[in-house]
Amino acid sequence: MPTEKKVKNNTDKKEVKEKSPVVFSKKDYSLILKEPRITEKATMLSENGAYTFNVPKDTTKNEIKKAIFSIYKVSPEKVRVVTIKAKNIIFRGKKGTKKGGKKAYVYLKKGDKIDFV
Repeated sequence: MPTEKKVKNNTDKKEVKEKSPVVFSKKDYSLILKEPRITEKATMLSENGAYTFNVPKDTTKNEIKKAIFSIYKVSPEKVRVVTIKAKNIIFRGKKGTKKGGKKAYVYLKKGDKIDFV
């Protein structure tokens, strides 16, 4: 929401409202990377320099690269993005759905590591 300033004009004696521009700070990259995906497949990939993260559905590869660099101080070599479809399930006789999402595979150079601890 822009802040407003009241400025008096000496010639017209009227109050004029000027809108000051809103300047946003650096993008909050912690919202892009929701959490790391800790699965059996993900731990096997992490030994070879590939890490998986849950990300929001509307993020792009460039945003993910910038978020990895700003949070973990490691530049990724490449990023692959996979969309996860929602699935219908039956649990204890009741129907439901597993929500879908998006996950990102982040590949790093040899020797680079990301510590989640």
